[in-house]
Amino acid sequence: MKAIIIAAGPSTRLRPLTENMPKCILKVNGKPIIQNTIELFKNYGINNISIVRGYKKEKINFPDITYFENNDFLNNNILHSLMCARAKLEEAMKTNEEIVISYSDIWYNDSVITALLKSKEDIASIVDTDWEGYYDGRTDHPISEAENVIIDDNKRMLKIGKHIFTDKVPKDKQGEFIGLWKFTPEGIKIFLSHFDRLNSNLKKTDPYQNVKEWQKSYITDIFQEMIDQGENLYCVPIQKNWKEFDTVQDFLRVGGEIPENIEIKEGS
Repeated sequence: MKAIIIAAGPSTRLRPLTENMPKCILKVNGKPIIQNTIELFKNYGINNISIVRGYKKEKINFPDITYFENNDFLNNNILHSLMCARAKLEEAMKTNEEIVISYSDIWYNDSVITALLKSKEDIASIVDTDWEGYYDGRTDHPISEAENVIIDDNKRMLKIGKHIFTDKVPKDKQGEFIGLWKFTPEGIKIFLSHFDRLNSNLKKTDPYQNVKEWQKSYITDIFQEMIDQGENLYCVPIQKNWKEFDTVQDFLRVGGEIPENIEIKEGS
């Protein structure tokens, strides 16, 4: 099994903490956020790990890791960062291996990985169905910014993206996509076929789904496209056991370590 961690973005919402380092290098519980992910993967025998770097890429330097570079990280987003590691996706297809893909700014424990690896679906994403409490007091990243998912009785995704949370859907049929998913070789093939179709028909600056430019697309945008085209994407429901770090407030709320020579102003 292989893994890709997407860690290219400049993380401007975490300034000044990220003035001199990517946010995945910020420390929680004594270790960089991304190191926790690497160690979890290796504990489950996932040793073929790749990282897509961009902003302050020289600060992301771990042994026995394959690195891909997103040199256009200021102009694109998560989806196109992932495609910088296309060679690893294609390699997994050729070797008939599954591949786990993770955002680099989330902290989760082994129960989350266990749940994901048990899934037999071609495209399976971790979705927290007990997610709303995480937004209590989270004023710098309101609940409207959550990447939500609406789920059917068979755990298939019906809808994914921001601003889709609704009281009209039972709470057990919606959750939050945490930025962790898995493809089988067939899942990779399906995903790449949709990406290639879109990439051949859209210019970088064309509007697409919920973004103003195709090059700024999120994973949730192409997942919604795939759903609209009739593909089956499945959820692996969890209840908590993860955290994300999108703002300074998020980081401080979990006792993250402030880097040396960084001053946080009151109210940050």
